[in-house]
Amino acid sequence: MEQESLKRKNAAPLLQYRRAAPAETTAAPHGVTGSRDTGNEKKPACTPIPKFHIRCVGGGEFIDDPSVMNCPQGHDSLLRAEYSCRRLVLSPYSGIFRYLCWLPVTQPLVPSGGPVTLGGTALGRELGLANLSISFSGYFPECGADLTTGSFKELEALATLQRLRETGGKIPVVASAGNTGRAFAGIAARCGMPVVIVVPETSRHLLWTTQESRDVYLVAVKGDYSDAIAVATALSSVPGCVPEGGAKNIARRDAMGTVMLDATVTAGRMPEYYFQAVGSGTGAIAAWEASLRLRNDGRYGDRLPILHLAQNEPFTPMVSAWRDRRRQIIPEKDLPDAGRAVSQVMSNVLTNRNPSYAIRGGLFDALADTDGVMYSVPNAEGYAALRLVRDTEGIDLDPAAAIAAAALVQAAERDLIPRTARILLNLTGGGYERIGEEFPQYLIEPAFTLSPGEPREALIQDLKEWIVNHG
Repeated sequence: MEQESLKRKNAAPLLQYRRAAPAETTAAPHGVTGSRDTGNEKKPACTPIPKFHIRCVGGGEFIDDPSVMNCPQGHDSLLRAEYSCRRLVLSPYSGIFRYLCWLPVTQPLVPSGGPVTLGGTALGRELGLANLSISFSGYFPECGADLTTGSFKELEALATLQRLRETGGKIPVVASAGNTGRAFAGIAARCGMPVVIVVPETSRHLLWTTQESRDVYLVAVKGDYSDAIAVATALSSVPGCVPEGGAKNIARRDAMGTVMLDATVTAGRMPEYYFQAVGSGTGAIAAWEASLRLRNDGRYGDRLPILHLAQNEPFTPMVSAWRDRRRQIIPEKDLPDAGRAVSQVMSNVLTNRNPSYAIRGGLFDALADTDGVMYSVPNAEGYAALRLVRDTEGIDLDPAAAIAAAALVQAAERDLIPRTARILLNLTGGGYERIGEEFPQYLIEPAFTLSPGEPREALIQDLKEWIVNHG
């Protein structure tokens, strides 16, 4: 995909931006109480209250082992964290760890970034949407966006690696189409934590860091994202490794849910409509789960945001299934020629053949609970939205974020949303040109390259030897 170079004159809208001021909230910093502790009082003995419990969404039972990602009772269901703190309490940290009370970790991983919520947007004025807010997770320093991997996948990497650090320190194995892998590689380089990343060979150019790292073991697979997932699954059983978990990883979902938390705290109430592009569906599930917690909090509204989600034509299996209100994706009907479809999209990170759609607590349930809408966005509209956001906001978007913006344009042009509604557009990545200008980029070379059907014994042995030095 060709993009025009970002001109400095196009950066003018950056300086006009006003980050939406957080609304007044009664939330206090994490751990702060209303009374002063002088240290002289005798404190009664007490039993610590667990920060959270894990419950199976499908069966309703609590799970004793906090490290599992699948229901021990065999339910085809996501597990969900239920936090002891029912009201959102803000912590004195930056980035996602401002919302530490609703993350499944006890300490922040610093330094860390987070989503930035922007109000008064030029894009909203262009589309005639009076109350459009943008959540941007990328690099946009004039507005406080400082994710140097350029993607909201950095949010999930922060929480996941911190959770692993607190629960045993095993090495995560991450399957990625590009953005997730780059995010984990970037945090691994920053924090000196080892990680194994498996990507399609065609995505290896997306794996770079802004500082040198010896802690990334990269595997390139001569296939597509589904082939990378299969190889990553096999490597997860190597001693010392653990699967990152994808949508089943509560740390991943709750970290991505900070997009909804930040937008809601900033505005003082939940948005009425939420727009995002989806591949696996994890980010949208996370937004839904965060809104459930906010509704239970009682201070931010009692109506859940309606999910408006987009896929990139011609890879639109969830659009097809949701149109029929089917829980199950039927490959023959919803994605008859997957290989061709993958090769024709502008955003390859949105081409997950096995999304978290049918599973209990997954995207089908999120759409059903919010009476959601799905959009099919052709490449031409995605490129047009990419140019529109560049012209109005001065941001060079990740292609997936452009698909989300294109869905919003569709909705505005078809009058699918009220002009005065509170709308949140989740732009999940961008700012790559600025990153390239301001930081060095170190391309990660694969430690191993193989075909999908190739024997994996040599790869596994090589990984075991790497773990001895890095694990």
